[in-house]
Amino acid sequence: MKPAVHALGDPLATAPFYAPAGNECALFELAWRRGLPLLLKGPTGCGKTRFVAHMAARLGLPLHTVACHDDLTAADLTGRYLLRGGDTVWTDGPLTRAVREGGICYLDEVVEARKDVAVVLHPLTDDRRILPLERTGEELAAPKSFMLVVSYNPGYQSLLKALKPSTRQRFVAIEFDFLPPAQEVAVVATESGLPAERVRPLVTLAGRLRALKGHDLEEGVSTRLIVYCASLMVAGLPAAEAVLAAMIEPLTDEPDVKAALIEVAKAVVG
Repeated sequence: MKPAVHALGDPLATAPFYAPAGNECALFELAWRRGLPLLLKGPTGCGKTRFVAHMAARLGLPLHTVACHDDLTAADLTGRYLLRGGDTVWTDGPLTRAVREGGICYLDEVVEARKDVAVVLHPLTDDRRILPLERTGEELAAPKSFMLVVSYNPGYQSLLKALKPSTRQRFVAIEFDFLPPAQEVAVVATESGLPAERVRPLVTLAGRLRALKGHDLEEGVSTRLIVYCASLMVAGLPAAEAVLAAMIEPLTDEPDVKAALIEVAKAVVG
């Protein structure tokens, strides 16, 4: 696959590499222009975060990324009063900064956050597009350049952490999956520098391992892990050792499962 050539000053020239699987780039841009919030759903490591970074660069927008976790509260997003030099000073959180300044606020794995986060997001995901800050008494109106993007992995999350329908239906949604093999080979080759003919067996192996998801494995091999494996091979590590370190060890701690995966890898990669 020949690399794209861009004119000087073209945002695509400096945007993080991303290979579209469909019309997701056009849909993202339309959602941003219409002030619509966007939900990205798909397996871990299939390119959701890279896609958001690519689109932010492509549109020339600041990007505020938050990796959500069990302890993330609404105050972590909106802000809080902090002591500075003996004074109590209000400090904006990433969501508030994005609303004040414009740009994209991306909440990665949003269902991992505490339940009060959804309550804060609701006024930003309807026609009001406002962020009430109870602690400061402010009501911030989001500028036209502001966009809220959230993501989650529906195949991984438990029922206790599923995104509520009342929240999910506030977003335009794009479903992501791993690229078709030929495209995934091209992406891994571009990202790692490993020739496509050497990447191809790695992608084939990833497909075999992904087929085991839900049986012996909780998650399949992500495109990210294939890139890691290929990068180790470019650095000089033998293929078998790179596959073990990047495509098998991260998937399981069970000795029997690991041994079975190694046999699969031997049959595919050698």
